[in-house]
Amino acid sequence: MRVLLKPADLLSVSFITLLSVSTVFAALPLVSRLRLFAVYSLLAIAAISLGIFHNRLRTEKQRFFLHVLLTTVTIVLIFNSLGDLIHGLRSRTYDDVLIRIDHFLFGVHPTVWLEQFITPARTAIFQIAYSSYYFIPLSLGIVLIAKGKYTVFEEALFGIVLCFYLSYIGYLLVPAIGPRFTLDHVQTAGLQASPMIVVIQETLNGLEQNKTDAFPSGHTAVALITFFYAWKLGEKMLSRILLPLVSTLIVATVYLRYHYVIDVIAGFLLAGLTIVLVPTMYKAFSASGRPSHQDCHGSSRKDGN
Repeated sequence: MRVLLKPADLLSVSFITLLSVSTVFAALPLVSRLRLFAVYSLLAIAAISLGIFHNRLRTEKQRFFLHVLLTTVTIVLIFNSLGDLIHGLRSRTYDDVLIRIDHFLFGVHPTVWLEQFITPARTAIFQIAYSSYYFIPLSLGIVLIAKGKYTVFEEALFGIVLCFYLSYIGYLLVPAIGPRFTLDHVQTAGLQASPMIVVIQETLNGLEQNKTDAFPSGHTAVALITFFYAWKLGEKMLSRILLPLVSTLIVATVYLRYHYVIDVIAGFLLAGLTIVLVPTMYKAFSASGRPSHQDCHGSSRKDGN
């Protein structure tokens, strides 16, 4: 039976394979190593199983909802697995290097300089914008699926997934925990967060099991990529909503002390790199894992491409 993997699913399986190989060389306790292998194996099996039973689903919309759900779960579980993997592969964090770069560029610690602008209202606005990161990519998927634009959605999904995985590679290569931990001793003022905002911060902190995710800023890169595809695909209403939201989110990454400015710069560069890589990589992964044109059940006719 032929496995019909969509490009984003094939990309996930490839990245999972890379992480599995890395796990072999990680200096981890046996229990941690087995846990990582179990997570990666289950995710790979789920993607391959969906590919096997692809044509048994009745409608293209059902197929896409399942692919999006699996992709979302895969991205989250892989992110949370990176905490253990990074600890096993890397002997240090690189916050000291990133701090020196920021200070060289600006002559100050940007998070300390931003203290003069702190108010409870600004903190609330920036925290809500920062938290919207988890819904920004989903908003594009919802809009495109609702309009039946399945073919163009495939490439957009591939681009967003690629951006996530490239940022994960950045975490593996340059692990860093961010200024909220490393520069806390030089901050002279708190963020003046209300009790509700504190709850949001503590919830996010609890959900993110990988804390070495400062460089590059995945929030910046993924938000920019999503905005790029909304603009590229002519979703004017969504683009108008995302432009101020993404802009506020990017400022929030430094204001809220999650990232150094160099992390944000790297996030911009990562978004640009993703845009450059997607056409070639999407074509290559489509040729490797997609069904024939006849097996697509006319999806290209649905979105007018």
